[in-house]
Amino acid sequence: MPNQPQVQLAPADYMISNQDRILADFPILQQRIHKNRRLIYLDNAASTQRPQAVIDAMSDFYEKSYANVHRGIHFLSEQSTAVFEACRRAVQAFIHAAHAEEIIFTSGTTASINLVARSWGDANLSTGDRIILTELEHHSNIVPWQQLSLRTGARIEWARVTEHGELDVDHMKELLNQPAKLVAFTALSNTLGTRLPVTDIVRMAQAAGAIAVVDAAQHVPHETTSVTQWGADFVAFSGHKMLGPSGIGILYGKRELLEQMPPFLGGGNMIAEVTKEGFTPGFLPSKFEAGTPPIAEAAGLLAAIEYLNNIGMEEITNHEAGLIKRCMQLASQIDGLRVLGPPADKRAAIFSFVAAGMHPQDIAVLLDLQGVAVRVGHHCTMPLHQRFGLSASCRASFYLYNTLQDVDDFVEILNRVLCKLIGSSPRSGKVDR
Repeated sequence: MPNQPQVQLAPADYMISNQDRILADFPILQQRIHKNRRLIYLDNAASTQRPQAVIDAMSDFYEKSYANVHRGIHFLSEQSTAVFEACRRAVQAFIHAAHAEEIIFTSGTTASINLVARSWGDANLSTGDRIILTELEHHSNIVPWQQLSLRTGARIEWARVTEHGELDVDHMKELLNQPAKLVAFTALSNTLGTRLPVTDIVRMAQAAGAIAVVDAAQHVPHETTSVTQWGADFVAFSGHKMLGPSGIGILYGKRELLEQMPPFLGGGNMIAEVTKEGFTPGFLPSKFEAGTPPIAEAAGLLAAIEYLNNIGMEEITNHEAGLIKRCMQLASQIDGLRVLGPPADKRAAIFSFVAAGMHPQDIAVLLDLQGVAVRVGHHCTMPLHQRFGLSASCRASFYLYNTLQDVDDFVEILNRVLCKLIGSSPRSGKVDR
């Protein structure tokens, strides 16, 4: 691989203070792997790691407070219910929702979107109705609508993505010049890091007579989120992408819509009355929380939200902006590397790439052997990869515990890996930092 001109890097715009202390809060990141190599975890868009505070909160909950919620008057049930509902209120405040009953606990973003499709969608869509999606979507925000289309006869139309990986807003406007019933889109692409103008799209959707469903799985953990400012009808996200446990997710829905929707799952907790002749659904949010909910997971999510609040979402956003800027600057020196998506100032801290003549899986395997954990594949965005003529890519994604050293080491190791795959020598010299 030929030598590239050295790049003079500007000082980092912003880094979280007490970075060493934050890193020390994550025990899984202290281990060394593959012949004592430092672990550089860059798969945060798939799932983040958990701080000790979250691990301790769940362990403490199981040791001292666990019981089923809402169904008992004994001490443990009351303790468990108090923690569970405290988590609901914490989520409400974290995303700036107007009412606690607008927060529905699910098993994750996928379950939240499916709830909307099965409940609101089945009740409101019919043959010929229009569903608008974008080419940026995760499969979890595609397949439920395709299934809805098959059930109801509604048709799906796609808003295009530009060659730079940004939403073609003019095309979206064109699609919404005609009546539509539902617009579903990501707030932030899990593959390209592209930010979408959520408030503008919501306004366009509602002006066309549609409800707006926002996949915020990649937005809520990284940037301040206000569902009231967005004006969205539904917003979905997951706990495991924001330092919390897996198995718990959130569906935010406007109260007036949730009240009109039929319950999706039937069983315990979601009813007001059951007779041999039928049942009466319970009030919000119980109507959509059938069965035993993710109770201990709520304790963990509560601790995760407290951890994020203690750092501050603006600090996290600014920190990640510094990381992706550094990564993009350094990567620009690697010949033959194709970085997918918009420039650093228009993306979040997600870095997907391919290299000429090399399979992404080979790259990812060699990175792993050097201690660098990245994602490889289509990242549950096959239509987006097809848009760019690709079947797969590698993705590095950063979070609050990643450091400038992680970025520097990742790019240096990536350069060596690519050189090894094509049988050339790494470029000489060091980047001037």
